[in-house]
Amino acid sequence: MSDINAILSQIRGYQSQLQTPVARPVADAEGVRGADAIGGAAKTPGFSETLSSMVKGVSNAQAESGALQRAFELGDPRADLARVMVAQQQASVAFKATVEVRNRLVQAYQDVMNMPV
Repeated sequence: MSDINAILSQIRGYQSQLQTPVARPVADAEGVRGADAIGGAAKTPGFSETLSSMVKGVSNAQAESGALQRAFELGDPRADLARVMVAQQQASVAFKATVEVRNRLVQAYQDVMNMPV
């Protein structure tokens, strides 16, 4: 259960990093909606960008874990066993979460494709 909470908190962290304030359009003197309130078009990240950043995060976690493991094997005093084990577990949990997201996306796609029109 704690693994699930860790995954959820990591996903929420990624989500909060990616969120930007949403600009709301304002009406100009003629009542026509033109420029938004911030002055430019604010772009919120889409699903593909969010998923892409999550995959990059998993890749980075795995690379960091591998680098720590190699450093520990070579006897680097900065890479202690506890850090190596924690990095490996973080990479493992992140990978499992990504696989679950992928499985749910595939299932949702199959459900939509099997819907009667």
